Amino acid sequence: MKIILLYGGQSAEHDISIISAHNIAQSIMYNLYTVQPVYISKTGQWIKGPELKQPSFSDQQLILTIADQAEWSEGNHPSKGVAIRPGDIQEEETIVFPVLHGPNGEDGTIQGFLEVLNMPYVGAGITASANGMDKIISKALFTQMGIPQVPYVSFNDIEWQKQQEELIQKAEGTLLYPLFVKPANMGSSVGISKVQDKESLIQAVEEALHYDRRIVVEQGIQAEECEVAVLGNDDIHVSCVGHLIKKQDFYDYSEKYVNNTVEMEIPAQLPDNITQTIQDYARKAYLAIDGAGLSRVDFFVTASQDIYINEINTMPGFTQYSMYPSLWQATGLEFRDLVEELLQLALRRYESRTSQSQSQE
Repeated sequence: MKIILLYGGQSAEHDISIISAHNIAQSIMYNLYTVQPVYISKTGQWIKGPELKQPSFSDQQLILTIADQAEWSEGNHPSKGVAIRPGDIQEEETIVFPVLHGPNGEDGTIQGFLEVLNMPYVGAGITASANGMDKIISKALFTQMGIPQVPYVSFNDIEWQKQQEELIQKAEGTLLYPLFVKPANMGSSVGISKVQDKESLIQAVEEALHYDRRIVVEQGIQAEECEVAVLGNDDIHVSCVGHLIKKQDFYDYSEKYVNNTVEMEIPAQLPDNITQTIQDYARKAYLAIDGAGLSRVDFFVTASQDIYINEINTMPGFTQYSMYPSLWQATGLEFRDLVEELLQLALRRYESRTSQSQSQE
């Protein structure tokens, strides 16, 4: 069977996707599969690279290194890649691994495209991807499942333009500084700001609006950040709990992925009852969005051991610094076996969906 490794993309998390894809490509069982890399440039061009038949290769063979991206943006196409139309990836006996983060990657867009092509693919479906990506929708679903969350206020760009002062009063009247301002549809801390006063709140909202037309303003709390990895379709499995050890209050994109100042404690040193509650909430969150394949669920744990869900990520990173594969490794599932399990989950979900469609005819 062939695996189409789809990576890059047009979101701000483009570079993370490339690193994740490279790590996944190194861990494919090449005695069972060949790998077809397909890179999506920041401008939306799809580029097909040479097939990979063994794991011992450099990142150059994934068509582009991060430095090569400038060549594509300037139109100087390296000879090792061939521009294709998106629909050209459609083949029999092929499964797609969309290692895409953020908008146009894990928000249901690419998932809908792959459904139209009738191809099996790794990860959540259209509904779960859209629900998980949208912080406002996911918060509403978490509320229905009874999962605690920090207080928040949400609005869109039109409301901000017409009612800026009223929205500021609402935020300051119901929430206490510090506040966190977030685009509703973005990940990896892209576009997120921590603010301490009205002036910085206005600046942060304007910044976040560069990434999305809908905004979430959340109550800041003193808490530890803990994360859980989820794996499965109908049969849901959760990993041990991991703890992000913070040397500062807030880690933006650069601190997480450029400077790499984030440390992980796996498993987290938490009381058994707190660990169990976090894992139970992770299962509920996965069910709430109609998850499939995989997700990482993030939580806050206060000094008084109150637990609040932060968000769910339906296609977490697979970089060397990523929590998701590290959590499974600590739970007893090695990276190579994790990749294979994700492929098998995708095939089972596709077979189930296909058989249901046939029974309706």
